[in-house]
Amino acid sequence: MIDKRVASLTEALEGIGDGATVMIGGFGAVGQPDALVDALAEIGPRDLTIIANNAGWSAETGISHLMARGLVRKMICSFPKGSEVFKSLYTAGKIELEIVPQGTLAERIRCGGAGIPAFFTATGYQTKLSESKETREFDGRHYVMERSLTADVALVEAWKADRWGNLIYRGSSRNFNPIMSMAAQLTIAQASEIVDGDGLEPNAVVTPGIFVNRVVQVESRVDDLLRAQKAS
Repeated sequence: MIDKRVASLTEALEGIGDGATVMIGGFGAVGQPDALVDALAEIGPRDLTIIANNAGWSAETGISHLMARGLVRKMICSFPKGSEVFKSLYTAGKIELEIVPQGTLAERIRCGGAGIPAFFTATGYQTKLSESKETREFDGRHYVMERSLTADVALVEAWKADRWGNLIYRGSSRNFNPIMSMAAQLTIAQASEIVDGDGLEPNAVVTPGIFVNRVVQVESRVDDLLRAQKAS
Protein backbone atom coordinates (compact mmCIF):
# COMPACT_ATOMS: atom_id res chain seq x y z
CA MET A 1 0.00 0.00 0.00
CA ILE A 2 1.39 3.40 -0.99
CA ASP A 3 2.34 5.55 1.98
CA LYS A 4 4.51 8.61 1.35
CA ARG A 5 4.51 9.85 4.95
CA VAL A 6 7.88 10.17 6.69
CA ALA A 7 8.45 10.62 10.39
CA SER A 8 10.97 13.45 10.46
CA LEU A 9 12.40 16.35 8.49
CA THR A 10 15.76 14.59 8.31
CA GLU A 11 14.16 11.53 6.73
CA ALA A 12 12.21 13.73 4.33
CA LEU A 13 15.42 15.40 3.08
CA GLU A 14 17.46 12.23 2.74
CA GLY A 15 19.59 12.06 -0.41
CA ILE A 16 19.95 15.79 -1.15
CA GLY A 17 23.64 16.26 -1.87
CA ASP A 18 26.15 18.90 -2.86
CA GLY A 19 25.45 20.70 -6.13
CA ALA A 20 21.71 20.03 -6.12
CA THR A 21 19.22 22.37 -7.78
CA VAL A 22 16.39 23.01 -5.33
CA MET A 23 13.05 24.73 -6.00
CA ILE A 24 11.52 26.33 -2.91
CA GLY A 25 7.84 27.29 -2.94
CA GLY A 26 6.43 30.46 -1.49
CA PHE A 27 5.72 34.09 -2.28
CA GLY A 28 7.77 36.06 0.18
CA ALA A 29 7.18 34.27 3.47
CA VAL A 30 3.72 32.95 2.45
CA GLY A 31 3.64 29.29 1.49
CA GLN A 32 7.37 28.86 2.01
CA PRO A 33 8.33 25.47 3.54
CA ASP A 34 10.56 27.01 6.20
CA ALA A 35 10.76 23.88 8.36
CA LEU A 36 12.16 21.88 5.44
CA VAL A 37 14.51 24.68 4.39
CA ASP A 38 15.86 25.19 7.91
CA ALA A 39 16.39 21.44 8.29
CA LEU A 40 18.25 21.43 4.96
CA ALA A 41 20.48 24.22 6.26
CA GLU A 42 21.36 22.06 9.27
CA ILE A 43 22.14 19.04 7.08
CA GLY A 44 24.41 21.31 5.04
CA PRO A 45 24.70 20.27 1.37
CA ARG A 46 26.84 22.84 -0.42
CA ASP A 47 26.96 24.58 -3.84
CA LEU A 48 23.18 24.62 -4.13
CA THR A 49 21.27 26.37 -6.89
CA ILE A 50 18.05 27.74 -5.43
CA ILE A 51 15.02 28.54 -7.60
CA ALA A 52 12.45 30.64 -5.76
CA ASN A 53 10.33 33.75 -6.11
CA ASN A 54 12.58 35.76 -3.79
CA ALA A 55 15.96 35.52 -2.08
CA GLY A 56 14.69 35.21 1.47
CA TRP A 57 13.95 37.54 4.36
CA SER A 58 15.21 36.79 7.86
CA ALA A 59 18.73 35.45 8.26
CA GLU A 60 17.41 33.11 10.95
CA THR A 61 15.03 31.15 8.76
CA GLY A 62 14.23 30.05 5.21
CA ILE A 63 16.34 30.79 2.15
CA SER A 64 18.41 33.48 3.87
CA HIS A 65 19.36 30.86 6.46
CA LEU A 66 20.77 28.66 3.70
CA MET A 67 22.74 31.58 2.29
CA ALA A 68 24.00 32.70 5.70
CA ARG A 69 25.52 29.23 6.16
CA GLY A 70 27.36 29.54 2.83
CA LEU A 71 25.44 26.72 1.15
CA VAL A 72 24.07 28.53 -1.92
CA ARG A 73 26.13 29.03 -5.07
CA LYS A 74 23.41 30.57 -7.26
CA MET A 75 19.96 32.14 -6.88
CA ILE A 76 17.39 32.09 -9.69
CA CYS A 77 14.58 34.39 -8.61
CA SER A 78 12.41 37.42 -9.35
CA PHE A 79 12.94 39.51 -6.21
CA PRO A 80 16.45 39.44 -4.70
CA LYS A 81 15.77 42.63 -2.72
CA GLY A 82 14.68 42.31 0.89
CA SER A 83 17.40 39.93 2.03
CA GLU A 84 20.40 41.61 3.65
CA VAL A 85 22.18 38.26 3.60
CA PHE A 86 21.84 38.00 -0.18
CA LYS A 87 22.86 41.65 -0.64
CA SER A 88 26.02 41.15 1.37
CA LEU A 89 27.00 37.94 -0.43
CA TYR A 90 26.25 39.31 -3.88
CA THR A 91 28.18 42.54 -3.25
CA ALA A 92 31.15 40.45 -2.14
CA GLY A 93 30.92 38.27 -5.27
CA LYS A 94 30.16 35.15 -3.25
CA ILE A 95 26.86 34.24 -4.88
CA GLU A 96 25.54 34.22 -8.46
CA LEU A 97 22.20 35.66 -9.52
CA GLU A 98 19.91 34.97 -12.45
CA ILE A 99 17.03 37.40 -12.21
CA VAL A 100 13.82 36.41 -13.99
CA PRO A 101 10.56 38.38 -14.34
CA GLN A 102 7.96 36.78 -12.10
CA GLY A 103 5.54 35.69 -14.84
CA THR A 104 8.42 34.32 -16.88
CA LEU A 105 9.73 32.45 -13.84
CA ALA A 106 6.36 30.82 -13.26
CA GLU A 107 6.04 29.82 -16.92
CA ARG A 108 9.59 28.44 -17.06
CA ILE A 109 8.77 26.22 -14.08
CA ARG A 110 5.36 25.21 -15.47
CA CYS A 111 6.94 24.26 -18.78
CA GLY A 112 9.60 22.26 -16.97
CA GLY A 113 6.87 20.21 -15.32
CA ALA A 114 4.95 19.82 -18.58
CA GLY A 115 7.97 18.66 -20.58
CA ILE A 116 8.09 21.79 -22.76
CA PRO A 117 11.75 22.72 -23.35
CA ALA A 118 11.29 26.41 -24.22
CA PHE A 119 8.77 29.13 -25.10
CA PHE A 120 8.67 32.69 -26.45
CA THR A 121 7.62 35.74 -24.43
CA ALA A 122 7.65 39.47 -25.15
CA THR A 123 8.74 40.21 -21.59
CA GLY A 124 12.31 41.42 -21.39
CA TYR A 125 12.83 42.06 -25.10
CA GLN A 126 15.63 44.59 -25.76
CA THR A 127 16.65 44.67 -22.10
CA LYS A 128 19.67 43.20 -20.32
CA LEU A 129 17.51 40.20 -19.47
CA SER A 130 17.40 39.20 -23.15
CA GLU A 131 21.13 39.44 -23.82
CA SER A 132 22.53 36.28 -25.44
CA LYS A 133 19.02 34.84 -25.84
CA GLU A 134 17.34 33.93 -29.10
CA THR A 135 14.70 36.40 -30.28
CA ARG A 136 12.05 36.03 -32.99
CA GLU A 137 9.31 38.09 -34.55
CA PHE A 138 5.73 36.84 -34.68
CA ASP A 139 3.00 38.91 -36.33
CA GLY A 140 5.03 42.08 -36.08
CA ARG A 141 5.96 41.71 -32.39
CA HIS A 142 9.33 40.62 -31.01
CA TYR A 143 9.77 37.83 -28.48
CA VAL A 144 12.52 36.30 -26.36
CA MET A 145 13.04 32.55 -26.10
CA GLU A 146 13.15 31.30 -22.52
CA ARG A 147 14.26 27.82 -21.50
CA SER A 148 12.17 25.81 -19.06
CA LEU A 149 13.35 25.15 -15.50
CA THR A 150 13.54 21.81 -13.72
CA ALA A 151 15.18 20.81 -10.45
CA ASP A 152 16.59 17.87 -8.59
CA VAL A 153 14.37 18.66 -5.61
CA ALA A 154 11.26 20.73 -4.88
CA LEU A 155 10.45 21.73 -1.31
CA VAL A 156 6.81 22.81 -0.99
CA GLU A 157 4.31 23.70 1.72
CA ALA A 158 0.73 22.40 1.76
CA TRP A 159 -2.14 22.88 4.16
CA LYS A 160 -3.42 19.29 4.04
CA ALA A 161 -2.09 16.07 2.57
CA ASP A 162 -2.92 12.39 2.64
CA ARG A 163 -0.68 9.35 2.74
CA TRP A 164 -0.69 9.14 -1.07
CA GLY A 165 0.84 12.63 -1.33
CA ASN A 166 -2.24 14.48 -2.61
CA LEU A 167 -1.98 18.14 -1.57
CA ILE A 168 -4.40 20.96 -0.76
CA TYR A 169 -3.21 24.55 -0.26
CA ARG A 170 -4.65 27.35 1.84
CA GLY A 171 -5.43 30.65 0.09
CA SER A 172 -2.48 32.55 -1.36
CA SER A 173 0.01 30.03 0.04
CA ARG A 174 -0.74 28.02 -3.09
CA ASN A 175 1.42 30.38 -5.27
CA PHE A 176 4.47 28.58 -6.75
CA ASN A 177 4.01 25.31 -4.87
CA PRO A 178 1.87 23.38 -7.40
CA ILE A 179 4.03 24.07 -10.44
CA MET A 180 7.25 23.38 -8.54
CA SER A 181 5.82 20.06 -7.39
CA MET A 182 5.58 19.04 -11.04
CA ALA A 183 9.03 20.23 -12.13
CA ALA A 184 11.39 18.27 -9.88
CA GLN A 185 12.78 14.76 -9.77
CA LEU A 186 12.06 14.60 -6.02
CA THR A 187 9.18 16.56 -4.45
CA ILE A 188 9.02 16.85 -0.67
CA ALA A 189 6.01 18.47 0.99
CA GLN A 190 5.52 19.73 4.50
CA ALA A 191 1.86 19.79 5.49
CA SER A 192 0.06 21.22 8.50
CA GLU A 193 -2.18 18.14 8.59
CA ILE A 194 -1.94 14.68 7.08
CA VAL A 195 -5.37 13.07 7.00
CA ASP A 196 -6.07 9.36 7.21
CA GLY A 197 -7.66 7.33 4.45
CA ASP A 198 -9.93 9.19 2.03
CA GLY A 199 -10.05 12.35 4.13
CA LEU A 200 -9.42 14.81 1.29
CA GLU A 201 -12.24 15.99 -0.94
CA PRO A 202 -11.04 14.87 -4.42
CA ASN A 203 -12.23 18.07 -6.13
CA ALA A 204 -10.20 20.16 -3.67
CA VAL A 205 -6.89 18.45 -4.46
CA VAL A 206 -4.56 20.78 -6.37
CA THR A 207 -1.40 18.67 -6.57
CA PRO A 208 -2.04 14.97 -7.26
CA GLY A 209 0.10 12.55 -5.32
CA ILE A 210 1.76 11.29 -8.50
CA PHE A 211 3.97 14.40 -8.33
CA VAL A 212 4.89 14.04 -4.64
CA ASN A 213 7.46 11.64 -3.21
CA ARG A 214 7.51 12.40 0.52
CA VAL A 215 5.20 14.15 3.00
CA VAL A 216 6.07 15.25 6.52
CA GLN A 217 3.70 16.86 9.00
CA VAL A 218 4.79 20.30 10.24
CA GLU A 219 2.54 22.85 11.91
CA SER A 220 2.68 26.09 9.94
CA ARG A 221 3.19 29.61 11.24
CA VAL A 222 -0.35 30.38 10.06
CA ASP A 223 -1.70 27.74 12.43
CA ASP A 224 0.35 29.21 15.28
CA LEU A 225 -1.00 32.69 14.49
CA LEU A 226 -4.60 31.48 14.40
CA ARG A 227 -4.19 29.75 17.76
CA ALA A 228 -2.68 32.91 19.24
CA GLN A 229 -5.59 35.00 17.93
CA LYS A 230 -8.16 32.60 19.41
CA ALA A 231 -6.35 32.60 22.76
CA SER A 232 -6.42 36.41 22.92
